[in-house]
Amino acid sequence: MLTLLSAMYLVVRTASAQAEPIRVLVTGAAGQIAYSLLYSIAKGDVFGKDQPIILVLLDITPMLPVLDGVVMELQDCALPLLREVIPTDKVEVGFKDLDAAILVGSMPRKEGMERKDLLKANVAIFKTQGEALEKYAKKTVKVLVVGNPANTNCLIASKSAPSIPKENFSCLTRLDHNRARSQVAMRVGVPSDSVKNVTIWGNHSSTQYPDVHHAIVTRNGKEIAAFDAVNDESWLKGDFISTVQQRGAAVIKARKLSSAMSAAKAICDHMRDIWFGTPDGEWVSMGIYSSGNSYGVPDDLMYSFPVKIKNKSWKVVDGLSINDFSRGKMDATAAELVEERDTALTFLSA
Repeated sequence: MLTLLSAMYLVVRTASAQAEPIRVLVTGAAGQIAYSLLYSIAKGDVFGKDQPIILVLLDITPMLPVLDGVVMELQDCALPLLREVIPTDKVEVGFKDLDAAILVGSMPRKEGMERKDLLKANVAIFKTQGEALEKYAKKTVKVLVVGNPANTNCLIASKSAPSIPKENFSCLTRLDHNRARSQVAMRVGVPSDSVKNVTIWGNHSSTQYPDVHHAIVTRNGKEIAAFDAVNDESWLKGDFISTVQQRGAAVIKARKLSSAMSAAKAICDHMRDIWFGTPDGEWVSMGIYSSGNSYGVPDDLMYSFPVKIKNKSWKVVDGLSINDFSRGKMDATAAELVEERDTALTFLSA
């Protein structure tokens, strides 16, 4: 028996050693989110403990010296799954033969900058990156847009890569999803993994709608509707929503820097679920392409929905009842996204 087990172990180890590396791109790779993210990817927390990784790190030319330091640190971690690290400022290198692209880098809003100016700058960035995906990446590449305004940046990237299925593009609302779970968990006095099926609808902005009408809290071994577990409707419809909506600003006010650790964790959660699927009976929130959905959300937006994921494909959770309160919130965030999209498209076609 020991001989048989040893042989089986050797087969597993050999198969792992022979697995083809996947190419994973992180943009904005010299920034603080990437600094919190890259170690988790490289050590197997995202794509699997037996999946070798080639990490491609893209940033603007002035950041290349910083990027060299990041590469040195990754090398010094001596991570067995990390087969190669490629730092670059060239899109033809960064986007070549990708299996996954995590687009973190974007133009941040600067003092005195109007929102349309921010959109214009980011349209240029994500048009270029979408065109690079189209030209150099695998058509099966999974693309996660993190850089804000994430929903509209994701839409621009997808429109600029027409031969890659729109279903392969998503934007990050998992950070908001995790924030919502955590707020409910702290309110009720349970671990965060005892709260499931919260939903973030709409835009990753202050109009997003964190919805717990269908969420479940597990307490003392029993599943309870979140509204019943919290037992404070005014909080759930008031401070809870505004806390999640404004959490990023609150972090900036306290740290003098934007969210990095929590954003990196959310990116890992998002990409791991794409790769391995969501647990049975649970859904997560992702910004995805809106087309013919059952919730009355306008088409041709990247809008956050509740989704279940299997075999690297997402499916919107249909049939959730939507009350008047939720409908108003969902429509308001959709209206903001429509305005953003229409403004961005004028820049795209210019």
